Amino acid sequence: MKTRNVLFTVLISAVTSLAVMFGYSKFYSSPNSLNFVNSKVPANYAGFFDSNGKFAGPSDFVEAAKAAIPTVVHIKTKTNPKQISNNLPNQRGNNPFSQMFPDDLFQQFFGQSPQRMLPQRASGSGVIISSDGYIVTNNHVVAGADDITVTASTGKTYKAKVIAADPNYDLAVIKIDASNLPFLLYGNSADVQIGQWVLAIGYPLTLNATVTAGIISAKGQSLGLNSGPDGSNKYAVESYLQTDAAVNPGNSGGALINTNGQLIGINSAIASPTGYYSGYSYAIPVDIVKKVVNDLIKYGSVQRGYLGAMYVDASGMSSSEKEQAKIPESVDGVYIQDLVKDGAAAQAGIKVGDQIRKIGNANIATGPELQEQLSHFRPGDKVPVTVQRGDKLITVTATLKNNAGNYAIVKSDALEDKFGAQLQNLDAARSKSLGLEGGVIVKKINDGVLNDQTRMRDGFIITKANGKTVKNLDDLKNAIGNSNQVTISGVYPGYSEIFEYPLEFGQ
Repeated sequence: MKTRNVLFTVLISAVTSLAVMFGYSKFYSSPNSLNFVNSKVPANYAGFFDSNGKFAGPSDFVEAAKAAIPTVVHIKTKTNPKQISNNLPNQRGNNPFSQMFPDDLFQQFFGQSPQRMLPQRASGSGVIISSDGYIVTNNHVVAGADDITVTASTGKTYKAKVIAADPNYDLAVIKIDASNLPFLLYGNSADVQIGQWVLAIGYPLTLNATVTAGIISAKGQSLGLNSGPDGSNKYAVESYLQTDAAVNPGNSGGALINTNGQLIGINSAIASPTGYYSGYSYAIPVDIVKKVVNDLIKYGSVQRGYLGAMYVDASGMSSSEKEQAKIPESVDGVYIQDLVKDGAAAQAGIKVGDQIRKIGNANIATGPELQEQLSHFRPGDKVPVTVQRGDKLITVTATLKNNAGNYAIVKSDALEDKFGAQLQNLDAARSKSLGLEGGVIVKKINDGVLNDQTRMRDGFIITKANGKTVKNLDDLKNAIGNSNQVTISGVYPGYSEIFEYPLEFGQ
């Protein structure tokens, strides 16, 4: 009888165990399985997954390196030589022959020949993110380049063009004409942990594809490196992953991956007294990269949602620094000092003196963490914001706005695209000092009409277009209208001569 009871108990236990295992496998997916929606696993990841798409897990870094190396490319850029004194007036007030000799002829006779800037060449890295040839890299790798060449790990070379870029994030998207390329899968930088193993892959010092290993040593770091087109860091976003994986010049734009072979960051900077690796390197988190890349490809510019709040980052500040910043001693994080009238924060009920503790479900303790979380959103997105007010935590919903104070999607500037240059209103103080009523500064000439059809130099001030006075960008837009031909005129700072440039825009 005892034996029968024991056997019966064993049988029941076995049946129960089998039922539990069957139910678990039926209704729960493996935590190591990946879901590729409407897409096959890229061939470069073959060593990671079985026939069911389940991730087996690496025993070392070999499979991660195998998956990533074919997707990291060598980027070489060339900036063409420019004649830096040609087409510029000389201040020849003391020259008695100034009315008889043209500038060029006078320079030839008197030894002041036009100077030419030598060709500039540079090298960096990039990461293929789609099978049809989209590549992400740093803005500083390709900024101002006239010619961009991409070399794959196989040695095959392609010509590339810039799709769009944003210096505030130091990110750019370029494109090569190719298909069926291996590409790197996105990881999730929010899940990255301090102490986690990572690999840096790129082309340092013009070497072949190079892999180095290290750990994440810090998150949310800000170095003050990024700045916008006007040179200001007012809208710059920095929240770097810090690693001790060896990174050198040439690694910029390359991949930082986890041991699953997934992209978790774009290598961007090193902390070094010599300019070469000294122990710390920095990567832009992939969660920022994903959003920026999608916006650049879809809209031509990054869609940023602004909270409309001016804050002080009190993390790590001393008592004297807090006193100087006029914030309470008890403040230990992001402290709201001022609010934009009718901005998202003010409309949501956030007040001066509040401390931001959360954006969505993400804890906020520093300014870079706030920037990183806000960079995930676009104008019009409704975002839960938790603030500390006194000893209470209050959660409100803020509807983020764009930089113009509305909810519209911001397309790339059509006027700048038309000219192929960065344009900016001449401010009142400088207008007065130059004796002008206003104007539009050509801050930087890129690829486009000005570069192709003129020898204009950066810094030229447009004062007229088709004979109409131009005091600002709106005047310039109105003067051009829908015309395909325009003559712009203006001056260079420090010179009195008026220069004219006839332009013909494409149909």
